[in-house]
Amino acid sequence: MKHLIFGLGNIGSEHEGTRHNIGFSILDAWAKAEGERFETERYAMVARLRHKGHTFVCLKPTTYMNLSGNAVRYWLQQEKASILDALVLVDDLALPFGTLRMKSKGSAGGHNGLTHIQQTLGHDNYPRLRFGIGDDYPKGRQSDYVLGPWKPDEAAALPLLIDQCVEAIKTFATAGISHAMTSLNKRKPEL
Repeated sequence: MKHLIFGLGNIGSEHEGTRHNIGFSILDAWAKAEGERFETERYAMVARLRHKGHTFVCLKPTTYMNLSGNAVRYWLQQEKASILDALVLVDDLALPFGTLRMKSKGSAGGHNGLTHIQQTLGHDNYPRLRFGIGDDYPKGRQSDYVLGPWKPDEAAALPLLIDQCVEAIKTFATAGISHAMTSLNKRKPEL
């Protein structure tokens, strides 16, 4: 079985370690733990990982967040994969920091990356793992907040949360999205 895991984010050193790049951070940590590296290919940096007979094509789109749908469409076609065997990793302002939620479909919720994926695919019926980043910012400063660095206490909690995301991705692949949703969505944030 093959699964495409899209970690959304923005390329460039100025975006490393920001809230908006949590999708990149999750995949970077997983690849590093497996001793794999990302290679630049068309529309994405790609690493291929294996777990229990499953192949994970881990993709960090190089299209920038607002054009993420281009990378999703290209790689689904390139790998001859179903969108239901793909998972999008994304930051979410509507969830408190550390809250992790998996969904099989749903609205973009104002997220530009998800909006472009939905526009490109023509539907919102695709799995996603939402990583809560909270909404602790002054009015009118949303962009600065999502593109900004983690607070020290958040940064300290990230390794455990990222590990939980990697386990959720593996569960999604090996046991199915329903099981992954049940086990992840009932969990309280461990900060």
